[in-house]
Amino acid sequence: MQKKDSIMSETDHIGSISGPFRVGILPIAGFPLMSYACTVEPLRAANLLSQRSLYEIVHFGQAPRTSSSGAAMVERSYEVGDTVDLDLLLVLAGGDPFSFDDAHVFTWLNRMARTGVQIGGVSGGPVVLVKAGLMDGHRMTVHWEHAPLLTEHFRDVIVERRLFVIDRDRVTCGGGTAPLDLMHALITSHHGGVFARHVSDWFLHTDIRAETAPQRAAVSDRVGTTSPRVHEAVSLMESHIADPLSLSQVAFVAGVTPRHLNRLFTETMGSPAMTYYRSLRLSVGRRLVHNSSMNMSNIAEATGFSNAGHFSNAYKAEFGVRPQFDRRRAPAHISA
Repeated sequence: MQKKDSIMSETDHIGSISGPFRVGILPIAGFPLMSYACTVEPLRAANLLSQRSLYEIVHFGQAPRTSSSGAAMVERSYEVGDTVDLDLLLVLAGGDPFSFDDAHVFTWLNRMARTGVQIGGVSGGPVVLVKAGLMDGHRMTVHWEHAPLLTEHFRDVIVERRLFVIDRDRVTCGGGTAPLDLMHALITSHHGGVFARHVSDWFLHTDIRAETAPQRAAVSDRVGTTSPRVHEAVSLMESHIADPLSLSQVAFVAGVTPRHLNRLFTETMGSPAMTYYRSLRLSVGRRLVHNSSMNMSNIAEATGFSNAGHFSNAYKAEFGVRPQFDRRRAPAHISA
């Protein structure tokens, strides 16, 4: 069989990379399989298509890690605590990253950062970095599901609602398919846009998204109405889950009177504005009930309710079951 020619042409370049770029992966138990594949597969494809060892991937962990679906396990190359020469170290986490509390891992991540390794997180991984004290003074992103709780518990973090953020020696990514775009940017910076496009084409990834692209569809595509006033109001509500605004405040930003806003919501969304807002907050609360180990008092605080009892009563009125019982019967969490 004739050997396939490399698609890396003389017009592509190695840039400042003189040898294999070493990427360490720390998958936290229950890591999201999609995020993992979208992180490592472009690097593997870059090696394959160039017929060079452009990237080397190593894994860390005390034991083999199982993905959120239970369908994949990642064997470790090194143990957490090992000193390994890396260029980039990425933490992949899903499920409930807020419950991850491993002082040994936090200490090791800080030590690796002090050696000059670029540190990053994918999906819920940025939460782990925040808990390790590694995001102070850095801009960051995180999967939209985790953003409200993160900003509630860590008021000083600078969270931006975008696909990925590269801020000096920190790299954060929202997960899902966004790592494909992050890896495209990484490969472009190392080996040029032409070669990076070849890699993305390998995965039929033809619509390359910019770092600043949003994680979710526009409000106009999610709420089923064409009213720009309602879009403005819903966007504001989604940004104030833990600290709910009053009807007057929402109406002021939307540019209408409170009475007019209520009429718009009733006509287009089927309920008054504050009823919709309450349901929105309770939906966030339900995700936390199903997907986290937080107690009800903390969930109540994170969703703007005065106490656990108030939250529980509102939850039962909305979903027909107390949150404590709903947690017991919750389906398995799907991580991105």
